[in-house]
Amino acid sequence: MNITELEKALSKYIPQGSLDTCVQWIVDHRIAMRISKSRNSKYGDYRPPDGENGHRISVNHDLNKYAFLITFTHEVAHLVTWSRFKFRVDPHGKEWKLEFKRLMTPFFRMGVFPRELVEAVQGYLDNPGSSSCSDLNLMRALAKYDRKTDSWTLLEELAPDARFKIRSGRVFIKGKKMRKNYCCQCVRTRQQYTINPTTEVQLVVAKS
Repeated sequence: MNITELEKALSKYIPQGSLDTCVQWIVDHRIAMRISKSRNSKYGDYRPPDGENGHRISVNHDLNKYAFLITFTHEVAHLVTWSRFKFRVDPHGKEWKLEFKRLMTPFFRMGVFPRELVEAVQGYLDNPGSSSCSDLNLMRALAKYDRKTDSWTLLEELAPDARFKIRSGRVFIKGKKMRKNYCCQCVRTRQQYTINPTTEVQLVVAKS
């Protein structure tokens, strides 16, 4: 894939103004970029060279353009940190945190993020975690830019004891709020799971 084709393919997923930077990262680091199907367990991942392959990054296809950019930058920060330190530092340790913040900073100067998102993203970057899901303020801010249908909403907006399904199709009953997440029971297995309040869910109406 040449640069023109790469720009055309990537432009569908990221905000205007960030394209040149992201393409340059892919070219400079020779990243094998993959747009992945939706994964409930993660938004993206990075895999270091293994002898047969070079740097590999995947990002879920269904993220909104701002979430996609944050996730991609998150994974590029892993790449740069691994290139400098290999396995000698923690994956989400201080070295990665500093690199992630450094890579994200130019996007604020370029005005890539809408004004109402800037504060939430900067707040997350003060102490970024292994996933943006860990920052509920950021997740709520990003959720406003998701491509939603009328039938999908956030878990925190459902009433207690409501039945709902997640994107994978599994059905749960909404339980009590814990410190951050909700304790929900899987209808099929009756096992208890903690689910992020900003998870997109669909209300399931019991048949009469």
